[in-house]
Amino acid sequence: MPFTKEFNPGSPFKVTSTTAISDSVAAIRSRIAAAARRSGRNSDEITLMAVTKTQSIDNIAAAYEAGIRSFGENRVQEFAAKHEQLKHLEGAKFTLIGQLQSNKVGKAIDLFSAIHSVDSPRLAERINGVVERAGKPTIPIAIEINTGDPAKAGLDIESPELEQILHSAQRLPHVSIVGFMTIPPFTDNPEDARPYFRRLRELRDRVKKRNLPGISMELLSMGMSHDFEVAIEEGSTCVRVGTAIFGERS
Repeated sequence: MPFTKEFNPGSPFKVTSTTAISDSVAAIRSRIAAAARRSGRNSDEITLMAVTKTQSIDNIAAAYEAGIRSFGENRVQEFAAKHEQLKHLEGAKFTLIGQLQSNKVGKAIDLFSAIHSVDSPRLAERINGVVERAGKPTIPIAIEINTGDPAKAGLDIESPELEQILHSAQRLPHVSIVGFMTIPPFTDNPEDARPYFRRLRELRDRVKKRNLPGISMELLSMGMSHDFEVAIEEGSTCVRVGTAIFGERS
């Protein structure tokens, strides 16, 4: 079903043609498959998540038509303004990947199928309580890990708060901890991100071996437009791609 109404027409992102988006998605899937082959993996293990922050309704619909079913949004309020126009996209799942303020948890659980940016035990407990009171199904959450950039959000790998979240999982029955998410320090060379991705994969592997109750560790969300191939080689199961699908800022 075509869309004519755009979200936030004054945004710094251009409206990209349907053909351009379809071609971009196909090219990215080809690169994902190649990276998976290089690392002896099956590309079916890797989810391509389209990051749709500030994107028009038409652009999101075009990505859906190109086969994307996983979408990442950064802001609760922005997605609240456009989700009604996207509800008919059968099978589409929208995940919150941006920072979540405690006072917006109620809105977030109404809008999103998962939250991949939990960065404190307090937030995990808050989400659990809100889901319980709302009588909603258990919501998948991922813990955001800061692998080495003090300017980024997330828990340090050595943080006592990380252990606190992991150990609290069994008493938070209304959230399901499914894995980790990270954003490494940005550099022009994608290879520079490799040690950060490796650190997160090694953390995931250590946690998985512990067989902690309430924790599955099936998700390793790492890699964006400029470095997703390196992330896949290091074990990513979900790459978050925006610019490479929709184009650069105008």
